[in-house]
Amino acid sequence: MPAAPSPPAIAPASICLLRLSALGDVTHVVPLVRTLQSAWPQVELTWVIGKGEHRLLAGLPGVEFVEYDKKTGLAGMRALRRQLKQRLGPAGRFDALLQMQVAARANLLSAYIPAKRRVGYDRSRSKDLHGLFVNERIADRPGIHVLDAIGSFCEPLGLHQNQVRWDLPVPDEAREWARAQWPQDGMPTLLISPCSSHVLRNWPADRLAAVADHAASRGWRVVLCGGRSDLERTTGDAILAAMRQPALDLIGKDTLKQLPALLERGHLLMTPDSGPMHIANAMGTKVLGLHAASNPARSGPYSDRRYCVDRYDDAARKYLGKPAADLRWGTKIEHDGVMDLITVGDAVAAFERYRTDHAEPEIR
Repeated sequence: MPAAPSPPAIAPASICLLRLSALGDVTHVVPLVRTLQSAWPQVELTWVIGKGEHRLLAGLPGVEFVEYDKKTGLAGMRALRRQLKQRLGPAGRFDALLQMQVAARANLLSAYIPAKRRVGYDRSRSKDLHGLFVNERIADRPGIHVLDAIGSFCEPLGLHQNQVRWDLPVPDEAREWARAQWPQDGMPTLLISPCSSHVLRNWPADRLAAVADHAASRGWRVVLCGGRSDLERTTGDAILAAMRQPALDLIGKDTLKQLPALLERGHLLMTPDSGPMHIANAMGTKVLGLHAASNPARSGPYSDRRYCVDRYDDAARKYLGKPAADLRWGTKIEHDGVMDLITVGDAVAAFERYRTDHAEPEIR
């Protein structure tokens, strides 16, 4: 089904957003929420979201969140439909559903959400029978960032996302916790969030340690951060064991509400393609992104990629036998050893680019 022409921007009474996961992707949805609210201050927004992602975004003004736990299966989907019907009352259905996730579970879940207009992805990005669950599609625009693709979901409604604004909901007590972790002594801080949810995007711990030692030799504080998974703990321990200099270990010690405040305090975050990358970017912190398995032009830090390492083209030539320019937009190259294409020298050079551009880092 081709993308329908944009109708006049008549204010809908209610819109449902469906994006369950992951942390980086739901962060990309927030500017779309801001666009809708700016155009239509009275619109009722309901967001069907995953549990962890809700913990990150709880308190986002003007949005009612409805959690769906994938472990609940069809029973959870039926319960969600009952919950939505109670919310909708006599109206019976939303004016529009923005179905921003193409995985099979999300597609099936969308069938339990009553809506007049059901906006989904174009054919090139559809999968798992996505087209059966939508009656309108966004335009196919290869070569754009994921955030811009998500932002285009307002276009069938007659709007354009011309401004990107996050203003993530960060409680004062979260910022107080972050301020207590190290002194405001003027020392610049390199944060390291070592793990992506996709293990083949992760960089070896000894190489992360080598860059951390380089930063420390330049008078920087090094802080490790991450979640409570066994992988993150094991990786953090391996980094600490390989480092010659001390580092502050905060892995597993923050909550999802404290994470944005923690990332905000850093001057630079070193990380693979991960949720913390996009949260840090939303909080105004620069990112030293480590990219070989994924294309930073599509999924790197949205606002500033000057300090990213980009070995995506090298990965395409080595593992797929063609340059990145010849790949379908969005192709992942998640092969064993792909991240080894990124050298310590690559990351040190990116770190030094940041130092050159920020000779006097602000106190955080």
